[in-house]
Amino acid sequence: MGSTGVSEAPPGTPRAGRVPASMRRVGERCAEFARDPVAAFRRSVEELPYDYPPSVIVSVDIAVFAVAVAAAIQRHSYFPTLLPIVAVLLTCAFGPLHALLGVLPRPLLLGAMAMTAEALFLAQPVEADFAPFVLVAAAGEIAAIAPKRVSIPVTIAMMLQLVAFALIGHVTEGLPTYLVGVAFGWMAGLMLQYQRRFLYQERGYQDIRAAQAADEERRRIAREVHDVIAHSLSVTLLHLTAARHALQTDRDVDEAVEALTDAERLGRQAMADIRRTVGLLDARPWKQAPEPGVEDIEDLVGDFVRAGLDVRYDREGDLGAVSPAVGLALYRIGQESLANVVKHAHGASARIRVAVDTTMVTLTVDNTVPAGLPAQRGAGMGLSGMRQRAELLGGRMTAGPSSRGWTVRAGIPLAPGRGGFSCSVLPGSSTTGREVS
Repeated sequence: MGSTGVSEAPPGTPRAGRVPASMRRVGERCAEFARDPVAAFRRSVEELPYDYPPSVIVSVDIAVFAVAVAAAIQRHSYFPTLLPIVAVLLTCAFGPLHALLGVLPRPLLLGAMAMTAEALFLAQPVEADFAPFVLVAAAGEIAAIAPKRVSIPVTIAMMLQLVAFALIGHVTEGLPTYLVGVAFGWMAGLMLQYQRRFLYQERGYQDIRAAQAADEERRRIAREVHDVIAHSLSVTLLHLTAARHALQTDRDVDEAVEALTDAERLGRQAMADIRRTVGLLDARPWKQAPEPGVEDIEDLVGDFVRAGLDVRYDREGDLGAVSPAVGLALYRIGQESLANVVKHAHGASARIRVAVDTTMVTLTVDNTVPAGLPAQRGAGMGLSGMRQRAELLGGRMTAGPSSRGWTVRAGIPLAPGRGGFSCSVLPGSSTTGREVS
């Protein structure tokens, strides 16, 4: 039930041309309704400025129609007067007007039509009257689509109308029940409006959470690509340096070819890792390859050894107790640490150690620092990326100068909890290396 106003013509349209345009739109809607009533009704419901489910709108319309018809049937003794028929038409006018004419609900006009229909019904009083329930439904509809500054006065006016007809003897019984019913109708409509408002808020929160998740995923992929590229370029440059020395000093072609072959292999492996990481951005299905884990740190060290870096690897405890997520984080932290040694501590020796106890796995990377290197730290993604990897799993990462030279230490629980420890670069004297950028 409802009423309305037909949408106005665009500004500047001559008044003489508005009537034919409106008639043409009405004719088009009527023709569409004649061809496919169901589709026309569905489209008219979707055009409403309120996104209530069509099933709710249809259910309310059917309930209002049933109440109006029942109230008209109660007045059969007054026939052949047309007042009950006119009241039914006013009560149920919104459906046909919106479907055929495209009118939109206006709360004040909706209330006026409902009160007019109620006055026509109550002009012919009957016992155990159903007519006041028309106002109950109208109060709920208005409260569902209008602000409280509109719905409250209209609801009070409806209640006063019932009181006025009771004073003149046209509402002989049940007045308190009718008044309470109108109040409850208004409350039901208000709850529907609040529900719709909260739905909008939840949709907004979901959009924010989706944007935050997308940003976090982009940062994660950026860390993965950074670590893969840093590692592959560092080892590849070591192989190329070895090949150049072999050709310049010893003229050893076989050694140079071996170094270049290893560089090519690592380059192809890096390209495969980058494709797999960037493939996370693609929604299409693709064949996944396993991510590296803590067991692969030994192969990682072997790549650096073959490239000419003096690095030793030690492990202690059961590596099988380390989860894939923790293993990947430790692998990337070790990978980034060794890449930093290659780039910023030329000629240094390194030692990487993995220790697993009953509650935690610890990765330690120590390296010497050749004399003469500047005490400078870069501002790239290396340390921040390693720190984020550890903290996301509830662990802690520290990096800074030590008695050996430079130490990176990451400790992650075997069963990570929510959150993590705050983590920063170790305090102390000036550093002897710098972060990869």
